[in-house]
Amino acid sequence: MQKTASPSIFTTQFWLLGLSSFLFSSSFNMLIPELPGYLSKMGGADYKGAIIGLFTLTAGLSRPFSGRLTDRVGRVPVMAFGSLVCFVCGLMYPIFTTVMPFLLLRLVHGFSTGFKPTGTSAYVADIVPADRRGEALGVHGMCMGVGSAFGPAVGSMISQAFSLNALFYTSSIFALLSIAILLNMKETLKEKQPLSIKSFQITWRDIFEPDVFSPAFITFLCYFSFGAVSTVTPDFSEYLGLQNKGFYFMVFTIFSILIRVFAGKVSDQHGRIPVTMVGCGILILGMIITGFADTVVLFLTGAAFFGMATGILSPVLSAWTVDLSGDHNRGRAIATMFICLEAGIGLGAFLSASLFDNHRQNLPIVFFAMAAFAFAALIYTVTIYQLRKRRARVI
Repeated sequence: MQKTASPSIFTTQFWLLGLSSFLFSSSFNMLIPELPGYLSKMGGADYKGAIIGLFTLTAGLSRPFSGRLTDRVGRVPVMAFGSLVCFVCGLMYPIFTTVMPFLLLRLVHGFSTGFKPTGTSAYVADIVPADRRGEALGVHGMCMGVGSAFGPAVGSMISQAFSLNALFYTSSIFALLSIAILLNMKETLKEKQPLSIKSFQITWRDIFEPDVFSPAFITFLCYFSFGAVSTVTPDFSEYLGLQNKGFYFMVFTIFSILIRVFAGKVSDQHGRIPVTMVGCGILILGMIITGFADTVVLFLTGAAFFGMATGILSPVLSAWTVDLSGDHNRGRAIATMFICLEAGIGLGAFLSASLFDNHRQNLPIVFFAMAAFAFAALIYTVTIYQLRKRRARVI
């Protein structure tokens, strides 16, 4: 008897979503390498950790609302709102040119990633077969990853060739194009409800979905590293003589892209937990290598390992989260994972800025601390793996 071929995941809807995500990712990531220097020129060098920390704070706080709205109002409106925030904020950066207004704008800008990725992950899960979920999220993550690589590198070039204002307006244009694509996409939520005040009345369950605790907790521990990388690698690049501060981001994202599809597919075939263990191990190596870096080659080698780790963990942890959720609470489950992700990034940003304290000799301490968080994630994942093996033997 012949097996029925699994339906293709590469539909028009899927690629349109990927293009929208690429533009969205490029929009906010192209600002990251230049913002620490921009803030320092305003006299806010001591607030560098807040650039990422405040952004992730509002992203995390908005997740319960974006998850609830994703499950009730629809995937497309939630995604469009996230891109709209990027569009508006890109226009506002040239106006907010002192420290406190700038930090307030970073706080508002965080709503973008609080909404867009939540709706996007639910949309992907809606349109692909369950047995190819890891692969699909890996491919879509590749689109986000290309934006993460393209954005910082191009952002630095635009800033150097033209001006910071030109960079801000370019970011806004990318977000506008992302919105234009989303407005032509078909909604996948079957039972939609009209937007009302009740739509925003969240409960504890909207904030934390206990069914997805394990992947959410591992996400929290692993993404401390991302907060640190986003906060201190622009300064690290300067110390090593790299003029383009986005180069570390470009290298790590290229390696992330190269491994994402493979990692997602392997996790579909062999399980999420073993692949997560590999990702945690590579993340530890990436942080240690970056901490020891005293040359550009070693620095970018650390970026490559960090990229491979992110490329493994991002699609696999997302797929694991979706596996543990049902159609009725998919948005809420994904929001829980992203709350933990944003909490990890935000705390990692503040902790790394505090440890760094604008002193070059403190950089190794920052990355060794991040390796410790990744090691804790590995220990927890191994513990889950061993418990499951024991249960399987008993059965």
